[in-house]
Formats: sequence, structure tokens, C-alpha cells
Amino acid sequence: MASEKDRGKSPGECLHNGLYRCLPAANPEKCKDKSFAFRDQKKKVSYSHFGRFSNGLPVCLNLPGIVHLHRVDQSAYIVKLEAQNKLLLEQVTLLTYELRDMKRMLFGRKSERFLPLPPTAQLNLAELMAEAVPPPIITQEVKVIKKQATEVKPTGRHALPAHLPKVDIVQEPMEDTSGLEKIGEEITEQLDYTPGKLLVRRYIRPKYAKVVTDGTGYTEVIIAPLPDFPIEKGIPAPGLLAQILVDKHVDHLPIYRQIKRYQRDGVKLSASTISGWLDATADLLQPLGKELIKVVLGGDYVQADETPLPVLNGETKGAAHTGYLWAYHSPPDQLIFYDFQPGRGKEGPVHLLKDYSGYLQTDGHGVYEHASIGGRKEITLMHCMAHARRYFEKALDNDKPRAEHFLTELRLLYAIERRAKEAAMSAGQLLDLRRLEAQPVLHRLKAWLQENYSQVLPKSPIGKAIAYSLPRWDRLSLYATDGRLLIDNNPVENAIRPVALGRKNFLFAGSNEGGKRLALFYSLLASCKKQQVNPWEYLKDIPGRLPTTKTSQLRQMLPDRWKH
Repeated sequence: MASEKDRGKSPGECLHNGLYRCLPAANPEKCKDKSFAFRDQKKKVSYSHFGRFSNGLPVCLNLPGIVHLHRVDQSAYIVKLEAQNKLLLEQVTLLTYELRDMKRMLFGRKSERFLPLPPTAQLNLAELMAEAVPPPIITQEVKVIKKQATEVKPTGRHALPAHLPKVDIVQEPMEDTSGLEKIGEEITEQLDYTPGKLLVRRYIRPKYAKVVTDGTGYTEVIIAPLPDFPIEKGIPAPGLLAQILVDKHVDHLPIYRQIKRYQRDGVKLSASTISGWLDATADLLQPLGKELIKVVLGGDYVQADETPLPVLNGETKGAAHTGYLWAYHSPPDQLIFYDFQPGRGKEGPVHLLKDYSGYLQTDGHGVYEHASIGGRKEITLMHCMAHARRYFEKALDNDKPRAEHFLTELRLLYAIERRAKEAAMSAGQLLDLRRLEAQPVLHRLKAWLQENYSQVLPKSPIGKAIAYSLPRWDRLSLYATDGRLLIDNNPVENAIRPVALGRKNFLFAGSNEGGKRLALFYSLLASCKKQQVNPWEYLKDIPGRLPTTKTSQLRQMLPDRWKH
């Protein structure tokens, strides 16, 4: 039915005034606002006139081209539109963020460095002059301190390492120097390189025999025993095995590239042959790997992280599934080991950490919240501040004021850690400093997160950043209660970067067993890097000594206690 103000209008005239839901009619040219709502020509229309429905609304079949509409609740309609608008705004914000994040991953910078910009607002000179007040008289004592001349740093080339072998080449003058007195010499040094070369190591064992007194035979033959080889009856010497392992796992050189390099020296090695050597070496190093796990988990502070590793499934040619290398780092011992698992589920950590007791610092991955890990009273779960920071760094383009505020406050916390490191503070001194300066900042940030949580869109980048940090804040702040703990998980993240570089070169592991072998080699080599041990010298020495090493002596063979 039409309203009172619409009753004087002629039949077919547009009645769209916000009170009617509109549908297209046969003669839309008469509808001024293109909503196509028309007045009932007969004034009264019973429901018997409606033979069909369009979009849930009755359409009269007796009057072609004229649509009869029912009255709509205006307030409910507005509420519905506002809800739809809010939903669409969240979707647009989310999609815009995802698109920008994808572009950054493909084309942008990877650095997460944040430098707060100074205020850019210009001062109004006229206002300053109008509000100018006489400056107060200040009495100040001035002390003149004579600055000592700073030591001039040497310029030019650095001296070449003294331990390198030297080859002397004497260049005599072309003139005749007979009868001349040598008054000195000038030495010019150049750094040269001789490519590594393969060699054949021959073990020659003379045989001796005791001759029978009558000279008709021998009673006994004496020969020296062979030394213990890394691979029994195998041709690779420890130096070659060490070079293959370092080339692949430290310098990220796939096996097929190493094979081509050896071919240039006239030596043909197949991939299956080298793979067999690596399998045998892994079997030999297995006890050392278990000892490394025992030492790392025997402490009371472990950092954990994981990184993907594609693995061929063996069923379909070229098909692969995503396995994971789980890294466990002991900051006090500066040792690290990797555990390969076919997935990212809880099975691996639950098994490894079943007897662990102490602090466990992670990136907030839900697996560690499991009752068998973070839920155990023996484990104190703590989180990584760098991961929280990363969310706010990505939110700079979405809500710059809020993101900048959080990041600026976080800079204060990291400045405290940097000062402590530069001053080589003990754990007790660092704890006192954190209580004095860091804890007030942490309390202030928690209050800020609680205040802003309800003021942002949940699916926006800044909303996700706050939603990530707020429920984890107590565990993020836990580092400030113990001077031995670190503010973030960066040491273990840095340790798994070589895995990502290697993955870009060798692409995948051949099988789950290959993934376990890879984890063992990475464990020992990453620990060598932590201890600043030459990996080639370590792997050249260890395989020859392990066959005769007792289980009780394995601890002395790990990189932190190894002596060449």
C-alpha cells in the first residue's frame, strides 16, 4: 500500500521513497531513480493476483510490467547494510594486505629494520613570536675538558695471515751486481690459490716371514695391520669424505656439481657411489649424534624452531611431500641438533622432549602448547619477541601510528640487550638491568595492547599483530625474569638459514632416511660453526677416531670439546 503522501500520484508513477524493496518492471523508463517501484493502478490488490515470486517478492500477473512491493523495516535494513559494509571492509583490508605482502616477498626488501622518523611538522614562526616570553636567566658552570687526540686507525691493506705457507720468488736485477753491496730488499706479497686436487694414498705394508731352519718353507708371516678406515674396504679417505660433506652442507654444493668438478680432474664418480659413502659415514657418526642430543636436552634452556624440507615420496616420480627439520639449540653450550620428521605435527617434539626439564623458547607454534610439552610442569614455555615484532613491522602500511608506537618501544628493550652485551655483563648484572629498565617497558606495552585490542579490525594486519602478541605477552616477557635467557629466538633462526640455502640448491631429500641423514650432518656442522671449529678438519679427524672411541668418551668428541 502507498503512503498518504503518495496517494495523489498517477498510476505507473515511481513510488520509490526508501520504504519499498524494488524490483525491475517492464516499463523502467518511468522510474526516475532506476529502482523500478510502481504504484498499484487498482489501489487494492489481493494476494490472488500474485502468481509467481521474484527474489522472494510477489509479482502481479494481472498487471503486466507493474510490480507490487511490501513495506520494509528501514532500521533493520540499515543495520544489515552496515554489517555487510563492515564485512566487506574487512575483506578488502585483508586482501590488500595479502597482495602487498606477496609483492614484498617477490620484489621488495627482506630486511625488517625499523628506524622511527623524526616529526616532520614545521614550526609556525608567527605563532612562536606571538607567544614569545622573555627567556629565563640561567647560570651555568662551564668546564673545559681538553680532548685527547684519537688514535689514527691504520689505512691500506690488511696484513695477510701469518700461518699461510709462503713461496719466495727472488727477482734479481738484470744488471751485473758483482762487487755491489746489498743494502736491503723490498718484499711484495700476493695472495694466491692452488685448486684442491685429488691424490691416491697408498698404504704399503712389507711382509716378513720366519724361514724354517732347513730352508724349505716359512713358519710365520709378519705384516702390519691396516689402520681403521671410516668405511671398511672403501676407497674414500677421511679427507675426501670431509670435503664432500662440507661442500654439500656448508657451501651448499649439490652432489651432481661435485661429480662434475671431479671429472675435470679425470676421476669419474657416480651419484650412487657417493650416496653409499654418505650412508656409511652417517652410520659411523650416529653415536656422536645421539650424544649431541643428550647434551643439548640435558641442559635447562633450549630454543626450538622448524624449517620445511621437500622429500621425494618414492611412489610417484617427481612427487614430493613436505618434511620438516626441527632445530633444538642450547644457548649455554652453543650446540645445536636437528631432528627430521615427515610432518609438522606434535609427534617429533613430544617424543624428544618427554624427559626434558627447563625453559623452552619457541615462536608460538601451537604444537608446543600440547599437554605433553608446554603443558608439563617441568617445562616453562616462553616465546620469541622477534616474532611479535615481525607482525607489527608488516603492519606499518596498515596502521602506521600504532605499529610505530609498538616498534619504538621495542627498540628500547633491544637497546638494553645491546648495552649488556657490549659491556659483557654477567647473568646477575643483566637481570638487575632488566628489572630496572626493561620490565617497566614490558608492563607499559601490555597495557597498550589491552587498550587497543578492541579498537582495530580483527583481520587487519595491526589487528593480527595485537591478537598474536597479547595472549602470549606473559611468555614474551618471561626473559626479563632470568639473566640467562634471551629476548628472542634469533640464534636458532640463524642456525637454520644454511638449511634454507642448501634447499635452494639440492632442492629435496631423496627419502625420509635421507632426511634423517641430512639432519645428522647439519647437526654436527652447525655446532662446528657455533664453536668456530673448522668443519673440514673436524670431519677429517673424527671418523678415523670413532671406531676406537668408548661410549664414555663421546662427549669429548663433540665440537665444543674437540681437540685436534
